[in-house]
Amino acid sequence: MKLILRDFKEQDLPEMRDIWNEIVEEGVSFPGEKVLSLDEAREMFASQTRSVVALQDGEVVGVYILHPNNIGRCGHIANASYGVKRGHRGEGIGEQLVRHSLDSLSPCGFRGLQFNAVVAMNRTAIVLYERLGFDRIGVIPGGYHLKDGSYEDIIIFYRAAPGGVTRP
Repeated sequence: MKLILRDFKEQDLPEMRDIWNEIVEEGVSFPGEKVLSLDEAREMFASQTRSVVALQDGEVVGVYILHPNNIGRCGHIANASYGVKRGHRGEGIGEQLVRHSLDSLSPCGFRGLQFNAVVAMNRTAIVLYERLGFDRIGVIPGGYHLKDGSYEDIIIFYRAAPGGVTRP
């Protein structure tokens, strides 16, 4: 089935919110602990540099947000979050979301993409990011607080925008 990626529209918000909230509730990858109401989701997705949905047969099966990782003199480096609807994970949707976000970097004025907190137990994401050319910058021991009260390491990743500045 063909996947269509496009900027979100108002009618996408309930499905986007549901995908976001199911990941928050899982408590193993997103840093947030609070699920979003529809109004909060509207505000959050609208405030990003770019919010994109992945559609399969008209159904929202994935979403990503792209925004500055920091402010001011560091605002040219982006950060992103990705979500794939439960039941559609493992179909390559996440990879298409990441590739699309990489292609969006330069047009959105970003020179690179940094992930601040990839949870070490998220092996699928780690393998994908490394395969797509992200550099592992470092590890923060116990940087993620799991729902069960334990702590897991987080990994910082970086990749220059396609055709952008790379490390020497």
